[in-house]
Amino acid sequence: MNRLLIVSVLALATCSSGLAQQTADSPATKEDIQKYFQVTHARQMMDQMVDAMLKPLHQMIHEQYLKDKDKLPADFEERMSKRMDEMLRGMPWDEMLDAELPAFQKHLTKGDVDSLLAFYSSPTGQKMLREMPAMMSEAMESMMPILRKYMDTVSDRVQQEVAQMMKESEKKGGAVPATPN
Repeated sequence: MNRLLIVSVLALATCSSGLAQQTADSPATKEDIQKYFQVTHARQMMDQMVDAMLKPLHQMIHEQYLKDKDKLPADFEERMSKRMDEMLRGMPWDEMLDAELPAFQKHLTKGDVDSLLAFYSSPTGQKMLREMPAMMSEAMESMMPILRKYMDTVSDRVQQEVAQMMKESEKKGGAVPATPN
């Protein structure tokens, strides 16, 4: 009888662990992902990221104005900064989060989401969430000169290639076809 009881308990334990594993390996549900977004303060994080992005964007607009102020209207910087603010703050962030749900569900299991929730619910996870906007802002500020230099180089190269293509096209178009004798 004791043997039967032990075998039954072991069988039940094996089945239970198999069920738990199956649950952890099952695809994340919409509710799992929504809870993840809630714990990570995804919507608030987007607002903070917008705030962090605006400072370097305003700096780029200012530098553009200084570079081309003789060609631009006096209120260029104010108008462009306002336009950037409106554009970024007016984005449909909630709709975008909803649109992300299927991708998260496709790539994450319930176990993955549970692990992420455990991390982001921890003091270190919450610190990471609090500090992320400032870290991204500072990183973006550091990268902006490199990005500007790269964009200028690419822009110059494209302009040169377009000018070269126009010259080649003019040569082909301007040439008189040879007439057979």
